[in-house]
Amino acid sequence: MKWKQSGLFSSLRKGVLPLLGAAVLLLTTACGNGTQDAAPLAGNKVKVTTTIGMITDIVQQVGRDHVDVTGLMGSGVDPHLYKASAGDIGKLDKADIIFYNGLHLEGKMVDILEQMSQKKPTFAVSEKIDRAKLRSGELTGGTEYDPHIWFDVRHWISATESVRDGLSKLDQAHAEEYGKNAAAYIDQLNQLHAEVTAKIQSIPEQSRVLVTAHDAFGYFGDAYGMKVMGLQGISTASEAGTKDVTDLRDFLVANKLKAVFIESSVPRKAIDAVIQGAKEQGHEVQIGGELFSDAMGEDGTPEGTYIGMVRHNVDTIVNALK
Repeated sequence: MKWKQSGLFSSLRKGVLPLLGAAVLLLTTACGNGTQDAAPLAGNKVKVTTTIGMITDIVQQVGRDHVDVTGLMGSGVDPHLYKASAGDIGKLDKADIIFYNGLHLEGKMVDILEQMSQKKPTFAVSEKIDRAKLRSGELTGGTEYDPHIWFDVRHWISATESVRDGLSKLDQAHAEEYGKNAAAYIDQLNQLHAEVTAKIQSIPEQSRVLVTAHDAFGYFGDAYGMKVMGLQGISTASEAGTKDVTDLRDFLVANKLKAVFIESSVPRKAIDAVIQGAKEQGHEVQIGGELFSDAMGEDGTPEGTYIGMVRHNVDTIVNALK
């Protein structure tokens, strides 16, 4: 991966890491020169730090008893707007290996991840996906690619392979186990892909329209045959304007759509404005349910895993639109 050359200090100037104090000193000293080299683990568990919960779940599935995983972003956290704290810097610095999404999902952490990549193995799980299979983000988010790759389960299989390869290279003593664990998880993901395909196909074709708070479900629509419309672009960094609300309202009214969906990590104020606008035009629109987009559910719940999150979303969509 090619990093821009702005470095850590550009993010400091922009205020991305305010008041980090000693943590900044920690980052700016003794940086190694090999991004993929690490000291032997000496039989200890691999200390892994991840960004979003979906990646945390992959590492737990592949690493099992041989990893100690720390995720930075929990339930309900918006990665587009996330700013690392001093504590997060410490978690990254103590890790043996770091996994993140890439494609500018963690936009405010780019410089930190760049710095860490000079010290230890730091992997974007999106790196191995064929760029020809990625959706453009230039029209809806200002980034080269849409980063919400986990909504096509096949892309998440590629992400799993990236985690497997990263762990195996670092901890070669357990590489065979990582391979077996990854293969078992990929089998589950292949089954999930088939399940999602069948459930979405059960919705009448004219009703396969998914309207959400922001444009996070584009890969989902492409993979499973749904038209997707988001009130905001692929990033939540810019708020929806009056024209966005009006245009979506008019689309709902013209197409007589009955349901829209809110997201667990995105405020619902703008969606409520769309619903109210449609009502004023004489068209009733309901909230079809809450979907998990940029963050999973709470730990210990089915939605707190990637597979459980996808199933929740699909069942919610089908129940509202079928």
